[in-house]
Amino acid sequence: MYKIGLVGLKTSIEQILDLAEEYKHELEFISFPYVKTEEVENIVQENNSYVHAWLFTGPLPYEIAKKTVHTDKIMVHVPATESGLYKSFLEMIYEQGKMIEQLSIDTMSTNNISEEALSQLNMKSPKIYTKVFELDVDTNELLQFHLDLWNEGKIEGALSCFPSVCEALREKGIPAYRMSMSKMEIRQTLRILAEKVKAAYFKDTQIGVEIIEVEYFNRVAEEMKTPYHLQYLELRLKEMLIQLGEKINGSVLEKGNGRYMIFSSRGAIEREIPTLEDTIQKLAFEADTTVAVGIGFGETAYSAEINAFRAIQYSKEMKKREMVIVQDDGKIVESPGKKQELQFASRTQNEILIEKLKKGNISVKTYKKILALIKKMGWSDFTTKDLATHLEMTERNVRRIVTDMCEVDLAQCVGTEAYATRGRPSKIYRLL
Repeated sequence: MYKIGLVGLKTSIEQILDLAEEYKHELEFISFPYVKTEEVENIVQENNSYVHAWLFTGPLPYEIAKKTVHTDKIMVHVPATESGLYKSFLEMIYEQGKMIEQLSIDTMSTNNISEEALSQLNMKSPKIYTKVFELDVDTNELLQFHLDLWNEGKIEGALSCFPSVCEALREKGIPAYRMSMSKMEIRQTLRILAEKVKAAYFKDTQIGVEIIEVEYFNRVAEEMKTPYHLQYLELRLKEMLIQLGEKINGSVLEKGNGRYMIFSSRGAIEREIPTLEDTIQKLAFEADTTVAVGIGFGETAYSAEINAFRAIQYSKEMKKREMVIVQDDGKIVESPGKKQELQFASRTQNEILIEKLKKGNISVKTYKKILALIKKMGWSDFTTKDLATHLEMTERNVRRIVTDMCEVDLAQCVGTEAYATRGRPSKIYRLL
């Protein structure tokens, strides 16, 4: 059973637990209530290893956790939508017995829906005064905002995201209502959470294959003084790989001539990428040669193995022999876990794009890799030198590819970049 960390105010947690009964056979909810939002960071940090996923009762604790805590766990939150605002607005009208024409609202900057929500009603919209707050919100500041407007006679009521603000306003005789979650929002979020957990489970249990090849093994063997020295080397290499296999609960197979295969699960391999990286470095040092690694994931052992062979071929084409993963959907991941990690697709179903690439004699993989790099680097424009530096290709080769892309309307030249030094100025390109 998956354990879900439920983080929020006590009243909000109770609302969710009341509707979570139908998931009790697949999800176990562990409540982590807080009084102040400053507690969210510590809650997630201290309990991250005990849960499989996190559910937050609103966007505020979710954004705090997302920005302050590094976690690869599933994170979902109940969104603040129009229904929550309509609910509190109708409660105000019902209890006050009249239409509210002047209103103050506090709302999070990333989720300011107040004016848009009320403008959708087929009625005269009230005059709205909005206070937008950030993650480091001071509730006293929000309270003062509503109080000042009330004392100036500018509002007839207030809507707030915080129970403490509502309570303080009510104590002063001000009609104040909390914009809380609706049952519809909670149910939808629980459905999304359950689907994500199931998807993560099936993804985690996919078959994974690692192919590790000590390159130029024949040359290494020839440099050994005696056959015994080679056998001792092979024993040391095998020991390192067995330790890796033990770490990921995998099965190690020796294929001969410096090539090894390890079968395990996708989840175990992904969690131990740093261990694999460390093992590669040790193997390369021990054999005094380069080591290529390809990882494949698939629904069956056959498809995972095919993807692993594709991955190691990509790895051997790279100058620095970076680790490469080919996933079950064809997506390629170069240098996983590193700063220079790059993910791109090797397939496309866009017939127009396929026709253009075929006409330009450009592979889908090359085009998608260039696209992924430009997106990752945040470039609006680029030069062939920019691409060559990051793609480990010669500038001449990159220039040919980009020229072909221009000829089939996948890119265009938008200018030149002149330098003070001698030489031909670089052309500046942009993708179309």
